[in-house]
Amino acid sequence: MFMNRSIVRRLSAGTAAGVGALVLLTACGGGDGSMAGHNMSTSNSAPAPTTAATQASATFNDADVMFAQMMIPHHQQAVEMAELAEKRASDKEIKELAAKIKAAQDPEIQTMQGWLTEWGKPLPSPSMDDMPGMDHGMPGMMSEDDMKQLEGAKGAAFDKMFVQMMVAHHNGAIDMAKTEQTQGANPQVKELAKTIETSQQAEVEQMQKILDRL
Repeated sequence: MFMNRSIVRRLSAGTAAGVGALVLLTACGGGDGSMAGHNMSTSNSAPAPTTAATQASATFNDADVMFAQMMIPHHQQAVEMAELAEKRASDKEIKELAAKIKAAQDPEIQTMQGWLTEWGKPLPSPSMDDMPGMDHGMPGMMSEDDMKQLEGAKGAAFDKMFVQMMVAHHNGAIDMAKTEQTQGANPQVKELAKTIETSQQAEVEQMQKILDRL
């Protein structure tokens, strides 16, 4: 009887251990003993990268703000010049280039306006008179007289004037983009600045070739 009681005790202990193991597996991963429960817990913490991305997007400095506030009206003037070319230019390549400029810069204007709104910074006003720190002017911007002369020109005269002005305009934007890449803090803004530099430099080279044949 002693041996039988010993065996019974061992069997009872083994059964209890088995139940304990089963309970542990069930708690960790469900009835199939998998680690699904742990995976689900990890999945629940997934929003962390989104939070980090939001924080990165919110990071900016004065250079980022100044770049957006200056590049918006700079782009707007380029779009205005491009729209004039649609009606007044006689050269086919110039018309195509003007359409390309407008298509590229319109969305960039909206992007930069969105950044300024997100940062709680003022959008540039049409006159720029009430924008602090903007009285030093922007490189490559045409004066009101320049724009009136462009508006009054047509055909071949417009073509040459447009290209000359747009080359100067693009070179100003390139300078601003380089400054942003050096002094800015927001990676998205710096990436846009790099895109502007690369694309407008290519367009400047194209316009130089157009000038050579006009």
